[in-house]
Amino acid sequence: MDYGDKLFWLSVLIQRKYAEICAELDLTPMQATLLCAIKDEPRRMTYLAASMGMTKNALSQLVDRTERRDLVNRVSSEQDRRVIMLGVTPAGKVLAESVYAETAKRLPSIADGLSADDQRDLERVATAVVAASGVRASTSS
Repeated sequence: MDYGDKLFWLSVLIQRKYAEICAELDLTPMQATLLCAIKDEPRRMTYLAASMGMTKNALSQLVDRTERRDLVNRVSSEQDRRVIMLGVTPAGKVLAESVYAETAKRLPSIADGLSADDQRDLERVATAVVAASGVRASTSS
């Protein structure tokens, strides 16, 4: 297996664990990701589409489905009424916090078979990869 294959299978392991957590909370992985992206503050729909790698149309469909469950709400920006912001409802905030906490708690189990030194190395490398990617990693729960 070459490096790309190993990263592929690592992503499969991570996605599988994340999907398991989401299913337990009755969310799709995309709904959970959306909730986590806006759990601390409302975001522009255009920002969310870009950061989640989705078209605006696909994001709108995801938001429609999530909004029907009363987990998110659309609001106009106070600065510019043409700008649509997406925020969490109180129920959405509770679920987002649960997804975030469960993922942070349970995702490290994919490395249970590694030595303590290897687990620390994986944490160091994962931290460097996230930092280099420019993704705004929230540390709050």
